[in-house]
Amino acid sequence: MAQRKPGARPAAAPPRPAAQIVTPPKARYNMDVGTLSGLAEMGGGMTGGQGGGKMDMGAAMRMAMGGGGNGQPLHDLHLRLGSVLSPTGAPKADHFFLPAANMGPSVPLITPERAPVEGAPPDFERPRGRLLIFWGCGAHAGAGQPVIIDFAKIAQGQVPPDLFTTRVPSDRGPSASNSRSYGEWPNGKSGRMPQGGSVIGEHRIAGTYSPEIKFTLQQDYMAPLRVRATPAADGSIGLVWQSVPTATGYYAWAMGAKVSGRRGNNDVGDIIWWSSASSREFGGALWEWLSPSVVDRLVTEGVVMPPSQQSCSIPAEVKQAAGEQMFSTMIAYGPEANFVYPPRPQTGPWNQEWIARVRFRSITSWVPGMPDMSERGGRGGQNGDDQKKKCKRSIFGAITGIGC
Repeated sequence: MAQRKPGARPAAAPPRPAAQIVTPPKARYNMDVGTLSGLAEMGGGMTGGQGGGKMDMGAAMRMAMGGGGNGQPLHDLHLRLGSVLSPTGAPKADHFFLPAANMGPSVPLITPERAPVEGAPPDFERPRGRLLIFWGCGAHAGAGQPVIIDFAKIAQGQVPPDLFTTRVPSDRGPSASNSRSYGEWPNGKSGRMPQGGSVIGEHRIAGTYSPEIKFTLQQDYMAPLRVRATPAADGSIGLVWQSVPTATGYYAWAMGAKVSGRRGNNDVGDIIWWSSASSREFGGALWEWLSPSVVDRLVTEGVVMPPSQQSCSIPAEVKQAAGEQMFSTMIAYGPEANFVYPPRPQTGPWNQEWIARVRFRSITSWVPGMPDMSERGGRGGQNGDDQKKKCKRSIFGAITGIGC
């Protein structure tokens, strides 16, 4: 080993490279791509998605009873453009598609009108009732379940800890509140979802308040998620599904209710909530599009089921607490594609013009144990009257507005 001579100075360390200066993008674009099956085919609003048309209740009933829809899934798109720039003239932007998308040449991204903020009505009454939270796959609920939440206390501001998950980041991207200029689709002027078609290929977004955005997708709509729900002898409900090839993980939830007919309109009774998470989770950002990195972490934590899993059971105690009908949903989270222009240079500042993110998921909804039409009357007036006498208010009716 070489010896340093007395009086010699040590060699100077090489200088650290200067940190690269990164300028945030002028425009951000989000394209959320969904596949709907089951009751979710009838309307995105029932599945917690953003937007979506009004549900055709007759079609929903036929779908829930095994008919209608021709077994074909529907496609679901949500487009959002946010910019730090002010528009040149009137705010205007369009997303241009290839013919294979079956969306026409383009769809308009409309700037929504800001609705006035309304306070509570003067005769507002605090809701009365309880929320019973269950979780975990299995024939029976685990120890410590259900956790019971009093709605009246929540209305008074006494929100219990961990009612909504804080471990799942909510990242919806551009919005009217975080952008100087903003446009979205579907909107009040245009909202027809694609009937078939493909999103593979080039996409172009052009408008008066952002640079032109162009990217090419290699990923298409995810395959439909099909779930078979079968009541078991022990009172649980078995769920079985086929793997969705590009799924990164699965999350299921079910909701039911018991509402007494003699209670007031502001008394919701008991609302029952169950999720497939192995620990207590109550929706939140789990209802949204999630990136693969977030899903990977949630799979490790047991919040989301791994992509290899193909079965789960809703515990018997959930079915017993919820009564005759429950409304259930399962989400298959999917891949994500990210684009940025210009690409990152090796040296010098990186002045981004725009970024774009495309997220995918597949979602299905169903009503476990829903009776067929022959059990709901339709075989004469007397049978119909008997059905009315036996009719009980249910969570399915509360959600869809369909009575007995």
